[in-house]
Amino acid sequence: MNSTDIGRIALPNGQSLSRMAYGVWRLSEAQDHSVQANLARIESCLDQGITTFDHADIYGDYSCEALFGDAIKAKPALKNRIEIVTKTDIMLLSSRWPNTRVKHYDTSPAHVSASVERSLSRIGVEVIDLLLIHRPDPLMDAQALGACLDGLIDGGKLRGVGVSNFMPWDVDLLQSCMKHKLQTNQLELSLLNTAPFINGQLAHAQQHRMPVMAWSPLGGGRLHSQAKTPGTAAARLAPKLAELALASGTDTTAVAMAWLMHHPVQILPVMGSNQIERIAHFVNATRVPMDRQTWYELYELANGHEVP
Repeated sequence: MNSTDIGRIALPNGQSLSRMAYGVWRLSEAQDHSVQANLARIESCLDQGITTFDHADIYGDYSCEALFGDAIKAKPALKNRIEIVTKTDIMLLSSRWPNTRVKHYDTSPAHVSASVERSLSRIGVEVIDLLLIHRPDPLMDAQALGACLDGLIDGGKLRGVGVSNFMPWDVDLLQSCMKHKLQTNQLELSLLNTAPFINGQLAHAQQHRMPVMAWSPLGGGRLHSQAKTPGTAAARLAPKLAELALASGTDTTAVAMAWLMHHPVQILPVMGSNQIERIAHFVNATRVPMDRQTWYELYELANGHEVP
């Protein structure tokens, strides 16, 4: 049983994800990424009710899925307590793919199907809870990809499918070629990247009752690293974030996450850290009061001007 209940978010197909997710993209960079160290990170998340783990085949130069999988294979009972999200279609320049001459996207059915099989094997699970198409592919054959994704769901390889970094028209194109509903759009979204609030991405997601996953919810660390850099949004935000953190007995990370989670579309931040002490404090985001005017105070500071 979880020691903390942070709540869950329902997806259109009836699945649910934890209110926050743990992102594994830096797992290979940890000073200690042994099986025991990774198990400790996973269990620290579970202790907070964070059961959703966000992967991509490319993370860690194609190594992070396997590092995580080794930990899961060492304690198979964990498979029944977690949800696996992973992504496909980016092809990196890597020694693992010696025939790749240029970084590109590949949404061909052959590549996507093979990528799913590799992810299943690396992570050591029988089904992927949610597969995301990582980036819009200018060469995407929506009919072919849609049929492939439907087939992977019907064949029991996937429970659901979503997208990442898609604009509304990209979502609509792929959805028009699928019988199964797309479940989420994972976007770069933070106090330092507020464009999705007004460019149609969040409006489209809300229209289609599609929760949004937020990657880089701390602006790639800039919300903290630039807090003392004059003229930056991070510097404008720092005093107010500190004030709210003090008032709520939390920290500025928690306040920034609470700001995202206040939106009615149900934004699910994807948090990443290799430090157990930081992971253990992710849950603080659910303890920060956030009302409309406080939300707009932070929005104004983030953008450097009041709303029109």
